[in-house]
Amino acid sequence: MTKSAVIEQSQHAKGELLIWTDVTPENEHDFNQWYDTEHMQERASIPGFQWSRRYHSKTASRPYLALYRTDSLHVFTSDVYRQAFENQTEWSIRNFSAMRNTNRRVNAVTEVFGAGTGAAVSLVCLGNIENAQRALNAHEALLQAVTGILTVRILTPDPALSKPLPSEDVSKRVLEPFMVIDTTTLESAQIAGAWISNFLSLPTESHHTFQLLWDLRATDLK
Repeated sequence: MTKSAVIEQSQHAKGELLIWTDVTPENEHDFNQWYDTEHMQERASIPGFQWSRRYHSKTASRPYLALYRTDSLHVFTSDVYRQAFENQTEWSIRNFSAMRNTNRRVNAVTEVFGAGTGAAVSLVCLGNIENAQRALNAHEALLQAVTGILTVRILTPDPALSKPLPSEDVSKRVLEPFMVIDTTTLESAQIAGAWISNFLSLPTESHHTFQLLWDLRATDLK
């Protein structure tokens, strides 16, 4: 990878939508039913989407994470995606109102290492592009230090495409890069996230561990 790869914001870069949220306890069951029986399939069926993935954390303040990979950032400006985003179902609208402290980020993807889907991920909040570059440069040392790592990638938010959902406090909004580390176990994800955080001298709360709930590929719907 070159230095410019981390800060690449080309519309031709692969895209990844990140939705990281909490939900009101009384709506949590409905929220999960909505995601698992409507929303995942709806998004994965949009032309240009490659897959949808859902995760849950027992420790993060926002326990639910959803990731959606697209062929490019262009997909998020397509008429089909705009129609889906601007014309949500009634069930979607109800659950958006139940979500709390939600981060919605449309990201350019820098694929650093590996292939495949892990049983868990570490999500590391990198703070700024400089830390993202340092994290990229340290990936070989990370792989030597931690076993069980399958893939590593960096997500860099696109400011124009990362429109906030209603539950995000825009006065505290930070469009920071993320490192996503797919691993074979939750333990490996925790160790990997802690390693990167320590390397970059990030606060303890900068890394979070999530277990994969399920993975839906667009090809599964055909």
